[in-house]
Amino acid sequence: MKVARTIDSVRKLIANAGENCKKVGFVPTMGALHRGHVSLIEKAVKNSDFVVVSIFVNPTQFGPEEDFEKYPRPLEDDLKICKDNSVNLVFAPPVKEIYTEKNFTWVNVEKLTETLCGKSRPGHFRGVTTVCAKLFNIVEPDIAFFGQKDAQQAIVIKKMVTDLNLPIKIVVCPTVREPDGLAVSSRNKYLTDDQRKQATLIYKALQTAEKMIKQGIKNPQTITEQMRKTLSKQPSIKIEYISIVNTQNLQPIDRIGKKNLIAIAAKLGSTRLIDNIIVDLSK
Repeated sequence: MKVARTIDSVRKLIANAGENCKKVGFVPTMGALHRGHVSLIEKAVKNSDFVVVSIFVNPTQFGPEEDFEKYPRPLEDDLKICKDNSVNLVFAPPVKEIYTEKNFTWVNVEKLTETLCGKSRPGHFRGVTTVCAKLFNIVEPDIAFFGQKDAQQAIVIKKMVTDLNLPIKIVVCPTVREPDGLAVSSRNKYLTDDQRKQATLIYKALQTAEKMIKQGIKNPQTITEQMRKTLSKQPSIKIEYISIVNTQNLQPIDRIGKKNLIAIAAKLGSTRLIDNIIVDLSK
C-alpha cells in the first residue's frame, strides 16, 4: 500500500499502476475509520481493480461552532486499517494541498441542500460538494462509494455527478449498525456511557416509523408524532428534525408513497447524530 500526501504523487501513482488500474474505486473519508468505512472499502475492493481511500478532514464543511479542531485524527490507526483491508493507495493531504489559496470557486447543488441537515448547517454541503469535486478530479475514479447513513450527502453527490457530467458511478452502501441498532459513526466516540445508551432510541424511532408504514398508515404527521414520543422517553435527546421526505428531491411528503426516506438529526449533549432508513413498499 502506498501513501501519498500531494496531488502530483497521487496522479503519478495511479498512472503508474498501469494494467492493475483498469477500474479505480474510491472511498472518500475524513478518517477516524470504523466498521462503516471498512464496509465501503470491502465493497470497493470487490468491485475495483485499484482502490484509493482519501483521509482528509475537510475544513470547509464545518461551521464556526462545529467540531473541526477536535475531530479525531488517528492517522496511523487509519493507515493500518487500510493496509489490512487491501487498499492500494491512501491520499492523506494537508489542508494547504487541497486549498492552496483563498478559495473563490465553489460547487453548490441547489434545492437538495436546503432541507434536512442543510437547514441548520449553512454552507456545509457546499463544502462537501466542493471537496468531493476536487477529490474526483484528482483521483479520477470509475466508482466512488458512500454510506447510506449520510443519505442527504449521497443524494447530493449523485446529483452533482449527474449535473456536471462526471464519468463516475456513485454506489451507496447500507448503514452499518452496532448490535443495539445505533448507526456506526466517528462521532459516537464523543458520547458518554449514558448518552450512548440513550442514543439507541434514534434507531428505535426509525423502526417505529417503518412498522407504522408497513401497517398501512399513510399520514406522515401521525408517524412523526409517534417518533417524537419514542425519543421523548429520554429528555436529554434534543431533536433537530424528524422528517419523511421524497427520496429524489428530499422534499416533505403529504402522504406515504412507494419509497420514503425517514431521517432524524438529534443532539446528545454537544454531539450531533444523524440516522435514516428508506422504507420501500414496492419490494
